[in-house]
Amino acid sequence: MSPRPVGVEVGTELPEQVSRVTRADLVRYAGASGDLNVIHWNERVAREVGLPGVIAHGMLTAGLAARAVTAWAGDPGAVVEYSVRFSRPVVVPDDADGAELTVRGRVAALLDDGRVRVDLTVTSGGEKVLSLARAVVALA
Repeated sequence: MSPRPVGVEVGTELPEQVSRVTRADLVRYAGASGDLNVIHWNERVAREVGLPGVIAHGMLTAGLAARAVTAWAGDPGAVVEYSVRFSRPVVVPDDADGAELTVRGRVAALLDDGRVRVDLTVTSGGEKVLSLARAVVALA
């Protein structure tokens, strides 16, 4: 086993990341991703299908959560595995503030070859929106 970087132990906390997602962000993401599903921009349709309102794209939410890990690692290429489960939608109000997404992380396991597993807690409006969100990061 390779030595792990100094100072990274089980329990090491990642800096908290807070992001805002607005309806304008949803439009930009839809254009970039090609995901033009109407639930990401039309309040009436979103409610008709049983959603509480317009929701953020799941992959946008997952990407924002991953950004907390890449910022901590200092290199996006250091993330060698990443997975999430979507547990609640991120409802994005039609106002200037949008929705707030908070990402907290901690090192949950030290693995072989200088890798660590980081577990993430991702919330919006006080509700957990991603479950089993974790990344394996190569630090050495």
